[in-house]
Amino acid sequence: MPEEQNINRSRYMVIPRVVVFVTRGNEILLLKIAPRNGKVTRWTGRYNGLGGHIERGEDSLTAAHRELLEEAGITAKLRLCGVLLVDTGEEVGIELHIFGGDYLSGELLSTHEGKPEWIPLERLPDIPLVDDGPVLIEKVLSMQPSASPFCAKSFYEEGQLRVVFRDL
Repeated sequence: MPEEQNINRSRYMVIPRVVVFVTRGNEILLLKIAPRNGKVTRWTGRYNGLGGHIERGEDSLTAAHRELLEEAGITAKLRLCGVLLVDTGEEVGIELHIFGGDYLSGELLSTHEGKPEWIPLERLPDIPLVDDGPVLIEKVLSMQPSASPFCAKSFYEEGQLRVVFRDL
């Protein structure tokens, strides 16, 4: 099968992931990231959408619903907002499927990943977000539900994060 799919491990490869930004009225659900395996990382204490890896056999929508349930205990009506290729500076990058959604049901629960919190939108400038958080949240929140998904890439240039969007 690999030959038929033209899989060549010397080419650029990506790890598939999802991130979900769910709203409820004038609030957005974000995860306050916990230490990983007891170790503080550069992301500890910062906020991000909920998400994670797409598992073998899953599509990105299934992964997004699973991650929401696992990390926060909620369900939401989701829509694909875009796909972001993250240049990690390594041989392997990240392909991030970005979803927006509206809260449907469930009570928040905390896990080893972190603590999910409903954040009032007007408080967003005051909380510590992951590097691409402000840009992605603004893009997702500004999209009409019927809008076509965007394509984007992100990379660091002279120590500064750059996110370049291409709308379809």
